[in-house]
Amino acid sequence: MTSYVPTWRIEAGAGRDLRIGIIGAGGIVSGAHLPAYRAAGLRISAIFDIDQDKARAVADDFDIPVVAGSTEELARRDDVDIVDVAVLPWVQPQVVGVVAEAGKPMLCQKPLAMDYATGVAIVDTAERAGVQLAVNHQMRWDAGIAASRDLVAQGALGRITEAQIQVSVSTPLHLWAWIAEMPHLDIKVHSTHYLDALRSILGEPVWVTSIHGRYPEQDPVVGETMTKTVLEYPDGVQAMVATNHYNEHGTPYAEFRFLGTEGTLQGTIGLMYDYPNGRPDTLSLFRAGEEVQAFEFDTMWLPDAFLGPMSDLMDAVASGREPTTVGRRMLATLAIGEAAYRSAEERRSVRLTEITGIAP
Repeated sequence: MTSYVPTWRIEAGAGRDLRIGIIGAGGIVSGAHLPAYRAAGLRISAIFDIDQDKARAVADDFDIPVVAGSTEELARRDDVDIVDVAVLPWVQPQVVGVVAEAGKPMLCQKPLAMDYATGVAIVDTAERAGVQLAVNHQMRWDAGIAASRDLVAQGALGRITEAQIQVSVSTPLHLWAWIAEMPHLDIKVHSTHYLDALRSILGEPVWVTSIHGRYPEQDPVVGETMTKTVLEYPDGVQAMVATNHYNEHGTPYAEFRFLGTEGTLQGTIGLMYDYPNGRPDTLSLFRAGEEVQAFEFDTMWLPDAFLGPMSDLMDAVASGREPTTVGRRMLATLAIGEAAYRSAEERRSVRLTEITGIAP
């Protein structure tokens, strides 16, 4: 086994003394954000949620000294240097407005917005206020994906020819009422992770083709739960994301592959095996005439990768650079999702510029 240390764990230093205020106290905050931040020794100075009892319970569990009484109060506090906006996507625009007016850099959740135009408006709001806005596409920091990105960049596979991410599991979607009620579900909430991971490794696609379906017995879940999306790149490379949230009887799997002219990377997304408990990712490198190289990881997507976007934003604020997942750049992930929905609805391939209006 070859041990791999994700780059972000090495570089998470600058800006780590910035004090974090959190807006939202839902399960993802207590189950992922705060455990990752606490393990890294980051400082959480305040939290707010419209459910004040929930905010107080989370504050007690994680020794957060202040429960703010409003979004405005938290954003304006002198002991809050950076804000983790952990709210539902349709609430995010108004919260971003408040945080931007307070002049605080912020980490927003994915999806950034329910549609591309609203996403653009959110980014414009932050830019007009002169504050940094990053998006919490934390799968970029998941160990297997981060290692794959490094190995592809180092040329271990030669020229990339194809990529695949395939996830077929049983997901209890009915447990999250807000997700179950969404008319647009998998691409917006789940596959956006995989599409963004592909962006981080392969760059920007030109064409998007997608088909969507529903499991016959998925009520009361409204939106699509079985999808296949193909991204086509300028050099002819194709990348596919295939998901099924209702694998009720077979063996669940969550696998990814990157194929090239000189080698292949093959791995698994450990979190999706017995979610949310999961296990570490696996990754192997295959090259002709060489022994298979297996990589070993000691971190998981949830909660460990959640440190990535926040520590990167902190470093960006401290050093004056753009964060890796800066809002303007992450609009492309939102556009891919919107193109996927248009493709499925109109049964055709969609050029990404149809969504962005920006010529390649």
